[in-house]
Amino acid sequence: MAIRDWPDTERPREKLLAHGSAALSNAELIAIFLRTGTRGLSAVDLARAHLEHFGSLRQFLDADQTQFCAQPGLGTTKFAELQAVLEMGRRYLEESLPRDVSLTSVATTRQFLTAKLRHQPHEVFACLFLDNRHRVIKYEELFFGTIDGASVHPRQVVKRALHHNAAATIFAHNHPSGVTEPSRADQQITQRLKDALGLIDVRVLDHFVIGDGQAVSLAERGLL
Repeated sequence: MAIRDWPDTERPREKLLAHGSAALSNAELIAIFLRTGTRGLSAVDLARAHLEHFGSLRQFLDADQTQFCAQPGLGTTKFAELQAVLEMGRRYLEESLPRDVSLTSVATTRQFLTAKLRHQPHEVFACLFLDNRHRVIKYEELFFGTIDGASVHPRQVVKRALHHNAAATIFAHNHPSGVTEPSRADQQITQRLKDALGLIDVRVLDHFVIGDGQAVSLAERGLL
């Protein structure tokens, strides 16, 4: 049965308008994005098929162009639309950390850094530079590839902190494996950076490890 023949209370778009987007399942959200189904499949049925094929909503959203466009009902236009939507979401979260607002919420910081780094296919080490009232000055991605003691250079972090006249920093890096548990190397890197920045009176407030689960805060773990 086509979605237009469903009761109003069961149609994804009408359900969203009546109850908000949080009331919809992953398949229903994707169905609104798809707009139409294919022969013999409604948009919701097609969305369920995509979720089953990719394995999860995240894997559907993270699929590269070749993987995405190979599936029925998708294509280059849909891929471009999805990338635009995802980028708008990331920029929306970035604007949730405005320059003139003090960064006091761990939840907001975690959400922002997760949106920035979770989709990255390789390891990225990033810094949030803050002023003396913990207001955001700049977010920068500084190191790429395998993040270990040899690839993160304290001198470069110190240089960027001085450039921004930062009073404090928050670090973050992702684990593409999905594992969020901080490693011994993560703790050692944090301590090296903390020692280096301490020489110029820049405080290290936190270091987040981003993976598939909730981002782990080293400060909350008592590891700073």
